[in-house]
Amino acid sequence: MSRPISRTFAALLLAVSPLAFFPFNESHAQETDRFANVEIKAEPLAEGVAVLFGAGGNIGVSYGPDGTVLIDDQFAPLTPKIQAAIAGLGAEPVTYLINTHWHGDHSGGNENFGKAGALIMAHDHVRERMLGVQKSGRGNDPASAAEGLPTVTYHDGLKLHLNGDEVQVKHMKHGHTDGDSVIFWKKANVVHMGDLFFNKLSLPFIDLDSGGNARGVLAAAEKVLTMVNDETKIIPGHGPMATRADLIAYRDMMKTVIGAVEKAQGEGKSLEQVQAMKPAAQWDINPDAFIKGDAFVEAVYKSLKKPDHAEDHAH
Repeated sequence: MSRPISRTFAALLLAVSPLAFFPFNESHAQETDRFANVEIKAEPLAEGVAVLFGAGGNIGVSYGPDGTVLIDDQFAPLTPKIQAAIAGLGAEPVTYLINTHWHGDHSGGNENFGKAGALIMAHDHVRERMLGVQKSGRGNDPASAAEGLPTVTYHDGLKLHLNGDEVQVKHMKHGHTDGDSVIFWKKANVVHMGDLFFNKLSLPFIDLDSGGNARGVLAAAEKVLTMVNDETKIIPGHGPMATRADLIAYRDMMKTVIGAVEKAQGEGKSLEQVQAMKPAAQWDINPDAFIKGDAFVEAVYKSLKKPDHAEDHAH
């Protein structure tokens, strides 16, 4: 079986769409049925670069004479539809696959693409987490099949020189998880931020169980803002395509909420007292969001109680 999404995350997301996420006690056939009506929509972004929208995390695609690079792959039952959408772009089958992080709505298709010959790459911590059982609020996520594991890993990042572009992969420490990467196409001026950026549809999900931290999400937004300009097309982990202005607004939101929670903590306020202050209220506007204000504030509050991960351990 391909690795499922983190159960805690799935529980939060199930309410959003009956098609997007599946409960874990269903059989494979039922899982497949749940995705039967999902349509994978391709949107070209630049020459040889596109984004695919479906159920789960947004997918980046780079294609050309040197092969096809896929950024994330959603859920296993969607692999044939994703492959069809890639072929519809005029691209060859996937040669390289990069996971922005380990969650199953971004890596659920790994085993399928690995068996089809794709070379899978990700941060060291992604492979480490996928190798073993991951504990979460609702139980344990099983280890990944060998074919779904990243076979090339990195600590700080790497560069791919393919299809006339330089693809820069950069690790962002302790943000959404402890293994997040952003992928930047230098010539095409496109960046995929994975779940370090939730655009418009929800407040951020910070996976504290996977080494995530609100400060790291803010730091990642700050870092990416130094890499982009007003013409950059930003692929968020979830939500519609974004601009630099959208990312600035997101950064400002993170800075404002973290600042308010930090100040309240300094005054000795409990989590419940800080939640009652509603510091994220002005951004908590989507009734269908899978992370609402109180959950986000709780993640920020707990993040600030943890030591600042100024230095990550080396590999």
